Amino acid sequence: MKKWILFGLLVLAASAVVADEDTEEPEGPVEAPVCDPEACKLPSCRCSTTQIPGGLAARDIPQLVTVTFDDAVNVINIVNYRRMLFNRRNSNGCPAGATFYVSHEYTNYQAVNELYNNGFEIALHSITHQTPQSYWANATYETLVKEFAEQKSLIAHFANIPYESIKGLRMPFLQMAGDATFKMMANHNLLYDCSWPTITQTDPGLWPYTLDYKSTQPCIVPPCPTSSIPGPWVFPLVAWSDLQNFPCSFVDACFSTPDRNDENGWYEFILTNFERHYKGNRAPFGFFVHEAFLAAYPAVSNALIRFLDMVNSLNDAFMVTSEEVIEWVKNPVTVSEYRQQSCRRYTPTVCRPTSCGPLTAEATGNVYWMQICNVCPRVYPWINNPLGQ
Repeated sequence: MKKWILFGLLVLAASAVVADEDTEEPEGPVEAPVCDPEACKLPSCRCSTTQIPGGLAARDIPQLVTVTFDDAVNVINIVNYRRMLFNRRNSNGCPAGATFYVSHEYTNYQAVNELYNNGFEIALHSITHQTPQSYWANATYETLVKEFAEQKSLIAHFANIPYESIKGLRMPFLQMAGDATFKMMANHNLLYDCSWPTITQTDPGLWPYTLDYKSTQPCIVPPCPTSSIPGPWVFPLVAWSDLQNFPCSFVDACFSTPDRNDENGWYEFILTNFERHYKGNRAPFGFFVHEAFLAAYPAVSNALIRFLDMVNSLNDAFMVTSEEVIEWVKNPVTVSEYRQQSCRRYTPTVCRPTSCGPLTAEATGNVYWMQICNVCPRVYPWINNPLGQ
């Protein structure tokens, strides 16, 4: 009886607070309103649209090119990264950029430090990268904090790179988790997510945008965010078209392609997809891939190198990190202004090479060796214990 009396008092109190309201506040998340371009202004807010930021003309803006790699960094793939990416410069003299979405298991943190010290962006791809995919679709806010916000501390510590330099993430399997991902990002100083494919807004391409207002991007791998979540940016994965005009978000996911031993065919295939952006609205062009695909097919890898050589020779196209794309969208400038800007700055860090192991992951019982840049942890770092203490 007492609990029902207490409940009645609470209802009366709540009624007093909203006595002047016609309706009660909706329970749960409130769907974001349709974007108002007059209220949503750069640099902090942008509607989801194919319109060029800043109202600039396509011919006047830089074509930004992002090359990204997913999963663990190790002693094998770092060799290919050195061959393909190191010592490149854009035509404005600035170092060419690329972004690595790093998953934790089997990652060599000395190699991560090397990538950072060569000017590349290090971003998050989860601690566990576990299956099944439904784990990510159903992930709660708390789970995502453990997988990504705590991975930020893990990478910064063991690779000895600045914590604040880690600003982006990509969900495993490109599996969205609804509002939870972006609420986690907003509360843990993460700038952008690059997980959401678009297979319709490709010609012209969809530009990065914020979630202050309702997204117009189709939800390919639900659940997608629906609430108003100011702060984080969506970096859409604008799909390629394969030889049968079917969309593919990752290069290695394209079904109808040239023969994988045909370097010239692959070069033309890459160029055709690039030109859809370059001759269109110049939305960022992404070469999203897993390094294992390039290692398995040297002709494709060589075609990519030829393509990047071409990009580096153009006066109005630039290899950049994912973060640099967001920064340009926030403050869009013309090609001539962009070429005059200072190159991105970073402070190289020291790596004290240390080999650790065997280390047991307490949650799974699996045993690992780790290559890191400081003192060995007590156990293998994992979810709920990102520093292995």
